[in-house]
Amino acid sequence: SIHNISDSELELMKIIWQKGGKALLADVMEQLSKQGNSWQNNTVITLLSRLVEKKLLKTNKIGRKNEYRAIVSEEEYQTSQTQTLVDKLYEGKAKGLLLTLLQNNMLSDEDREELKHFWERESE
Repeated sequence: SIHNISDSELELMKIIWQKGGKALLADVMEQLSKQGNSWQNNTVITLLSRLVEKKLLKTNKIGRKNEYRAIVSEEEYQTSQTQTLVDKLYEGKAKGLLLTLLQNNMLSDEDREELKHFWERESE
């Protein structure tokens, strides 16, 4: 199972996934800066180390620099977190999640159309 991670750790994972699953510290710092985030190098290094400990990232030495590589894809992480949510809030029944999304107008018309086409394809 995939470890739970903090919002800050998730922020870093998203950057690494956006970079094709691998990034140097400088790449991560540059992206954080573009997002208006002013975390210090040491903070980011600590968070990246935690992600390595939690087995979401591994490091690769490139000269004297560490390249951080995602072990878990964004899709795998989303699937794992969605399953946790469904188990925790809906007793493992995904229908409950879907009903919540539909009944509370949390899906756009575009989302509904896409889902409709998905189900039509699945039932062929």
